[in-house]
Amino acid sequence: MPNPKLSAVIITKDAEGSVKDGLESVKCADEIIVVDGFSTDRTVEICKGYTDRIILSEFKGFAEERNKGIDSATGDWILQLDADEVVTSGLAKALKEAMASPGPYIGYKFRRKNFFLGHPMKYGGWYHYSAHFFKKGSGRYEGLIHERLKLNGQQGTIEAEIEHRPFTSIAQFVSRQNRYTTYEAKDILNEKGVIGKRAVMYNLYFKPAKLFWKFYLKKQGFREGMIGFIFSALYSYVHFMKWAKYWELAYGQKAK
Repeated sequence: MPNPKLSAVIITKDAEGSVKDGLESVKCADEIIVVDGFSTDRTVEICKGYTDRIILSEFKGFAEERNKGIDSATGDWILQLDADEVVTSGLAKALKEAMASPGPYIGYKFRRKNFFLGHPMKYGGWYHYSAHFFKKGSGRYEGLIHERLKLNGQQGTIEAEIEHRPFTSIAQFVSRQNRYTTYEAKDILNEKGVIGKRAVMYNLYFKPAKLFWKFYLKKQGFREGMIGFIFSALYSYVHFMKWAKYWELAYGQKAK
C-alpha cells in the first residue's frame, strides 16, 4: 500500500515577514498550496520559491479560504496553517506517524504554542489545541474569522506542537484585531440576527471583566508577569470591541 500523501495549505495576506519560516517547516509535505488574499508586499514572491500552487483569492472569511485550499489539495491528508505558524520537527514526525497508522481517527488536534510579543505563553489560556489536520473529504470549515472545522468522524489528539507567532507589537495586535472584530460582529449578526439588548449589554458591560478574570486569574496569566497582564487586558478589550461593533450594526442607526 503506498504511503499517504500530505497537502499543506497556508493562508496568507501581506505576510512577507513570517511566511518563509512556515514554508520551510512544511517542505516535508508532498505539496504546498498557498491561498493568498492579494498581498501587496513580497508574500507571493516568497511563496513562489516553494510552490507553484498559489491561489489568489479576495478575502471573504477564513472558512472560505481554507475550503478553497481543501478543494485544490490532491493529498490524502490536509494540514491547514496560517502564515505565522511553524511546524516543529516533533509535530512533523507525529503527523507522519498518524497518517501511516490513523486507527479510528479521520482527523487530529495538536498543540498550539502561542507567542505574545515574542514571549511563549504557557499560562493565560493561550496554550491550547488546534484542529487543522484531517483526511481529505472528511471535513469542511464554517465561520468568518474564528472558523470551525466540522469533521464527519472521530478526532484524535497529538501532543506535539506547532509554533504560532502572530504579533510583533501591540500596534500590530490592535490593527489586526480591529479588522477581525468587524468580521466577527457581522458573523454574529448573520448567525443570530438582532438579539435582545440585555444580552448585548451583558457582553459590553460584564463579559469583558469576566474574561479578564478568566485569563489573568483562573488561567493564571499573572504567572507570565506584565506580559500576562497586558495579554489579559487586550483580549478582554477585543471582546468589548466585537460587541460594540455588533451593537452599532444591530442598533446603532436606531439609537441616533
